[in-house]
Amino acid sequence: MSCKLLVVFSIAVCFSAVSASSCSSPSLTSTSFTTLDGTILTNIAYVSQFKLSCDGEPADIPLYAEVGGKPLSVVKSKETNEYVVSWLEETKKAPRGNFEIKVYDDEGYAAVRKAQRNGEDTSAVPTVGVVVLYHPGAYTGPWINSELAAVIVAFGVLYYAVTTKTKLEA
Repeated sequence: MSCKLLVVFSIAVCFSAVSASSCSSPSLTSTSFTTLDGTILTNIAYVSQFKLSCDGEPADIPLYAEVGGKPLSVVKSKETNEYVVSWLEETKKAPRGNFEIKVYDDEGYAAVRKAQRNGEDTSAVPTVGVVVLYHPGAYTGPWINSELAAVIVAFGVLYYAVTTKTKLEA
């Protein structure tokens, strides 16, 4: 009797684990942040927070992300029930524009890794959703430093003074 009960209980646990890890009709809402001041920083930070709901209920499944072919880890906050994806780029190499963050569940990410190993196209793998992060570019300072502008103005004043003096003496 207890053996049958144990088998039924383990089947129920396996079924609930399988049904909990899948997400039907997912919905993503996101907010994104990027570093905008690159004058004294060496790296630009890209951060995207998003909430995932499955059938209108908050989801609690492990997720993975990919941006431009690079795999990224997705972390879930216990306090806010939000997922967070972040990465860094060097300031000089950081492009501006839209970044598509493809979000995968366990099965989707395993299919992406398999396609990459086999040299196949990963665009056919279904995603849980796509989050778009916009980076307008980082401010790296003025085109001309203030020291250079002061030297240019000083030479301009010196040139004007010398030419005016020579005209007056002639």
